[in-house]
Amino acid sequence: MSSIGKLMKQATRLQQQMERIQAELATKTVEGIAGGGVVRVVAKCDQSIASIKISPEAVNKDDVAFLEDLVLTAVNQALNQAREVSSKEMGAVTSGLSMPGMPGMF
Repeated sequence: MSSIGKLMKQATRLQQQMERIQAELATKTVEGIAGGGVVRVVAKCDQSIASIKISPEAVNKDDVAFLEDLVLTAVNQALNQAREVSSKEMGAVTSGLSMPGMPGMF
């Protein structure tokens, strides 16, 4: 088999693996927590937010800005965790992949 044929086969296999992992990432979740647990955000590893839970004790009509900060912190924490999981899983597919004439591309 020619080098180009091998390369095309490898690229097809890589694409199939990446599609499978992306589908799996859409089902995996991580949780971000702020304020000692009064705000919880669940994010999917496809970078979407699945849910936001706010404990009643976190709600103070006189300090909405504080609640907004807690929600923002928990959302960012959850999304950071989701990115880490996604990078790890996608990196496992591309590790060791070498493209002739393109060192370090992957």
